[in-house]
Amino acid sequence: MPLRPLGRSGLDVPALGVGTNRWGRGRGADQLAPVFSAALDAGAKLFDAAEVYLGSEKTIGACLRRDPRPALVVTKFAPYPTRLSARSFHKALGGSLAHLGRDSVDLYLIHFPFSVVGIPSLMDRFAEAVEAGQARAVGVSNFSARQMRVAAEHLDRHGVPLAANEVQFSVFHRDPERNGVLSACRELDVALIAYRPLAGGDRPEGSALDRTLAGIARARQRSVAQVALNWLLCKDERIVAIPGTTRTEHLRENVGATDWTLSDDELAALEASSA
Repeated sequence: MPLRPLGRSGLDVPALGVGTNRWGRGRGADQLAPVFSAALDAGAKLFDAAEVYLGSEKTIGACLRRDPRPALVVTKFAPYPTRLSARSFHKALGGSLAHLGRDSVDLYLIHFPFSVVGIPSLMDRFAEAVEAGQARAVGVSNFSARQMRVAAEHLDRHGVPLAANEVQFSVFHRDPERNGVLSACRELDVALIAYRPLAGGDRPEGSALDRTLAGIARARQRSVAQVALNWLLCKDERIVAIPGTTRTEHLRENVGATDWTLSDDELAALEASSA
């Protein structure tokens, strides 16, 4: 599994990890421990959780106890309107760490930018988490390019880099290229963690893009999902994909997108059909 830098944080992470927004929703460690271990076997040892993903943190914590090999965990703080104080922030982080069974999280993100507290104050709290050793790196999720710059500026005052922005991005959903987020990641040296990289059920069946993906998949003897993930990873070396999965066979299929590269002609065809 190729590794990619998590911005200027000093951490390297797998180019492809595992989204866990469906972990814990009727699927506990008994069902998901094989998926967890298969991800570690394949080098896809980055697991993306959040406190609002019901049960994801507890399920990952249980999987970590069953298979103690090194794993990288991302989780997220939800800036609810009732969370106005530094105490509420640290209580939320402490709760996430307790669920995971860890003293620190590898990457801690603010889940969305809508908060009455304001981005500068929230970034002060995130910097405190790094300084206290509770987070190895910090970042944001669903932030615009402007909001990224505000966050990065205030973290820099503490000597803490903005490590990542987690946003929806795929060959089916290319907004980060159009709204300036990908350009801001390049400018600020920030990783872009792409969630829903396979677009779930929103794939445009019968479209020019659908036909192009299917044609390349047949020619390459790959799946459409592998072609779509490979396109994303070829887009920029700062991009990390986290397709969600609860099944070992899907995990292995996703990992099969990382050991080959689309040709320039194939990339051009996908660019044209998905524009």
